[in-house]
Amino acid sequence: MKAATARPLPHKLLLVDDDARLRKSLTRYLAEEGYEVDAVSGSAQMEREIAKQAYDLLLLDVMMPGEDGLSVCKRLRAGGNETPVIMLTAKGGDVDRILGLELGADDYVVKPFNPRELLARIHAVLRRKPVTSKPAAEPRIVSFGPFTLNIETRALTREGQLVALTATEYSLLRALATHPGQPLSREQLSQLARGKELDAADRSLDVQVSRLRKLLGDEATRPRLIQTVWGYGYAFVPDGQPIR
Repeated sequence: MKAATARPLPHKLLLVDDDARLRKSLTRYLAEEGYEVDAVSGSAQMEREIAKQAYDLLLLDVMMPGEDGLSVCKRLRAGGNETPVIMLTAKGGDVDRILGLELGADDYVVKPFNPRELLARIHAVLRRKPVTSKPAAEPRIVSFGPFTLNIETRALTREGQLVALTATEYSLLRALATHPGQPLSREQLSQLARGKELDAADRSLDVQVSRLRKLLGDEATRPRLIQTVWGYGYAFVPDGQPIR
């Protein structure tokens, strides 16, 4: 009797489009083709999803209310996110396609499109996606300036002296310190530190960041360790150099 062959895990796709009918039809079609698909209507929901899990490819609409797809793609690439992106757009001009590719998109599909064409482009992009090693394990010890954060013991020391941390302060510092130099949106930071979504009117995260800055001796007016990314969130910068 032959041993059963393990089936490969399906690729995970995230569809970001404000057209509810398109989301529904594409999700169903791609699921039938063997993909695991999540679908959201805009960039804020996208941020919450990519903060929770990794995706093999993003299908990103260009013309969305609020932050458009080109801006989203540019921001993802600037933040170090190299997940392949296929742009979906009603704009078919060469200038628009070139701009999307220059901003870091891997391919560009003009609406309306045949789902089979999109499927072929997804196959092509995933085939040329470089094989990467497993994600690096979260560091056990993080050192910055006079501080050392021990992830295993949850202890923060300053030049060998223990610094008292509340559970909330520790969770927030851990989320920041294990993503050095990476801009994190307020939504991402809330998911990483508190395990919950962030209401747009909720300013408690900003208050917690201010308290953590004070505890670390970070200047309130010109913080160097926990820097503000205006209109987006925060970034932990161990060497204190201004982020670009």
